[in-house]
Amino acid sequence: MFQVGLTQFLIVSTILFSLGIYGIVTRKNAVMVLMGIELILNAANINFVAFSTFGNYGISGQIIALFVVILAAAEAAIALAIVLNIYKTFTNVNVDEIDSLKE
Repeated sequence: MFQVGLTQFLIVSTILFSLGIYGIVTRKNAVMVLMGIELILNAANINFVAFSTFGNYGISGQIIALFVVILAAAEAAIALAIVLNIYKTFTNVNVDEIDSLKE
């Protein structure tokens, strides 16, 4: 039977982190950039939980991952409110086309 070890978790985390960086760098849409940030945070969560489990650190990794999930939820709510306000003002959410904010 195949045992899932730390290496497999790190590979999945690396793939998620790479996809998140790719999404941030290449996308012009603000919502897609936010999705890239969420992928990076999920990669960090996988690392926290994997090292906590395989490193015998107790539940500290799970607790930190819980705080990261709470942080991600707050970030998503605030960022989506900002994106909606930008759309209302400029009628697009492309990051490279929004270079000044109107009052």
